[in-house]
Amino acid sequence: MSKKQPNPSDPDIYQLLLEASEKRRRERRAQLLEPLGVKEYFEEGRIRIDKKTCKGVECKICIEVCPTHALYWKAGEVGIVEDLCIFCAACVWSCIVDDCVQVWRKRPDGEVEEFSTPKNVLVLMHKIMGRKRRERVISLARALQLCRLYI
Repeated sequence: MSKKQPNPSDPDIYQLLLEASEKRRRERRAQLLEPLGVKEYFEEGRIRIDKKTCKGVECKICIEVCPTHALYWKAGEVGIVEDLCIFCAACVWSCIVDDCVQVWRKRPDGEVEEFSTPKNVLVLMHKIMGRKRRERVISLARALQLCRLYI
């Protein structure tokens, strides 16, 4: 007996289920973040806390600085509610231990950023702010050129 060859026009049930699951996850995330008034800047991301190096019982700073309360104290360690995390880097910036909190995030333009130390966050912020300053200067220069045309 021969096997039926897959028809390219048949829907891929696995892909359909995966898309439906992702859509439900995004809707739930939007519902959770809406009351907080937080804007999302990243398409996707991951956060991980190294339980071996975390000194959470001594400081709990990451929990206090998290703007969405995605980090919380649970049974002697820091827990994460991934649906609430917006991958803002506040936890990494405030952590007293390098490489304890690791964040990976993807911007809508496809740029991927990874960091796990306050120094990485500082370098990333300088890069972002430099890019924004450059864009402002270019737009002001264009506006000035337009003004000169009309004078």
